[in-house]
Amino acid sequence: MSLCGSVSALSLRCGFRHVNSDMMNAMSFRGSESMGHPLTIPTKTRPKKASHPLQVVCLDYPRPELENTVNFLEASYLSSSFRVSPRPTKPLKIIIAGAGLAGLSTAKYLADAGHKPLLLEARDVLGGKVGAWKDEDGDWYETGLHIFFGAYPNVQNLFGELGINDRLQWKEHSMIFAMPNKPGEFSRFDFPEVLPAPINGIWAILKNNEMLTWPEKVKFAIGLLPAILGGQAYVEAQDGITVKEWMRKQGIPDRVTTEVFIAMSKALNFINPDELSMQCILIALNRFLQEKHGSKMAFLDGNPPERLCMPIVDHFRSLGGEVKLNSRIQKIELNSDSTVKNFLLTNGEVIEGDVYVFATPVDILKLLLPESWKEIPYFKKLEKLVGVPVINVHIWFDRKLKNTSDHLLFSRSPLLSVYADMSVTCKEYYNPNQSMLELVFAPAEEWISRSDSEIIDATMKELAKLFPDEISADQSKAKILKYHIVKTPRSVYKTVPNCEPCRPLQRSPVEGFYLAGDYTKQKYLASMEGAVLSGKFCAQAIVQDYELLVARGEGRLAEASIR
Repeated sequence: MSLCGSVSALSLRCGFRHVNSDMMNAMSFRGSESMGHPLTIPTKTRPKKASHPLQVVCLDYPRPELENTVNFLEASYLSSSFRVSPRPTKPLKIIIAGAGLAGLSTAKYLADAGHKPLLLEARDVLGGKVGAWKDEDGDWYETGLHIFFGAYPNVQNLFGELGINDRLQWKEHSMIFAMPNKPGEFSRFDFPEVLPAPINGIWAILKNNEMLTWPEKVKFAIGLLPAILGGQAYVEAQDGITVKEWMRKQGIPDRVTTEVFIAMSKALNFINPDELSMQCILIALNRFLQEKHGSKMAFLDGNPPERLCMPIVDHFRSLGGEVKLNSRIQKIELNSDSTVKNFLLTNGEVIEGDVYVFATPVDILKLLLPESWKEIPYFKKLEKLVGVPVINVHIWFDRKLKNTSDHLLFSRSPLLSVYADMSVTCKEYYNPNQSMLELVFAPAEEWISRSDSEIIDATMKELAKLFPDEISADQSKAKILKYHIVKTPRSVYKTVPNCEPCRPLQRSPVEGFYLAGDYTKQKYLASMEGAVLSGKFCAQAIVQDYELLVARGEGRLAEASIR
């Protein structure tokens, strides 16, 4: 999981294990190549769960009042601009590569504006980095642990527009951190509902005396003053410095970084504070502290492809759009003037349209860039943007774990970022007798090529510290029933210093070719919110360019008739 979310993968490798008390029997999915392949499920080893409707099984909190915030209203206005825009006399056929949240968002808002999107997805599942698969036992496993924040105005608008607000399970307004020096114990930052922002956040920090001392809190507060007073200009200027460097420059003790910001850095971008750009942290703090409900978290009530992605597809299909799975792009073929002629798929099919959008991760775009484009500054700058590896681990235990919570938990482990007992937090995954922990294994660069068994062994050793009374590395306590491991060698772009100038606008210098994706220029960085907003910006650029694009198409038709 990324605190800011995540959205589509360069490649995917999944592991699946069933385990008995005597030994672990290995059964692996075959690895997929660039942009994924259909997954095959191993032979069944226990009866499938009976299908049943989602049921309320845990104490969820009411949806917070988000609709009156400035950011929500801005997002709502942008959404409405597509619905009220003049209907095109000739709807454009827009080919969109990639069915992550960026591509889905682009298709949704172009359909709202009266155009006809065709969404191509290389794999057999919607969602990109919010993709998920059902195993033969009827259990779901996901590409990442995804959290929906109050500070995600475009995502929250999208849920409302689709009429699925009730699919978000809002949790208590808290942040909960494990205490490595006190195994099995947690420290909380509780945000009082009666206080406005940023006072509620300040109160949460001041009331927590387990992680930071009062002198450390004071030094941290003084260090943050330039960011508070300098506003957005100051935040953007911190792109060239790491979190660790910024903290030391501001005179903030290293222990603050160790106690709080290692966990935040890994949650935001899957890397440590000595690599992460401080701009990323400041943007998150700005969103979380400036809005009363900004840091309030919600879990989706089930698997993302069905509970979030399919409603988007149903929406734009109802307006004349289409989606095609198992449609991998082999080549971007060009006209003589270096504009896009068509997308050639690996199955030999040629896909033509009036406009072309690439909404894949940046690493895939770079692999498929035509040679004649590579020296164009707009595309050349993409070389610095590289996806960061991350591993998502799911473990089903033979009992209900007690030392967990109906919430997201920051593990503060050297290998684990955040985790949740999904059998408690998520309605569809509910199980009264057994726990399923979903954990983000990060930083993962040194582990991405290691075997599933090595990753599970390392995870269990860390879990033994978090659950000392319930879990032991040798499984002499809670036993593993099965596990799934999902590896994403190239996830969200690695937000190291000096990346911001390399992020492209959604309108490219090539006529009729556009980009969407959380790596493109928008203020929410690498996140689900950023992906959705990038799709809206991409759709907005195409709507704004409508007359030019129609004229371009008519010119090509005239040229072809003359020939």
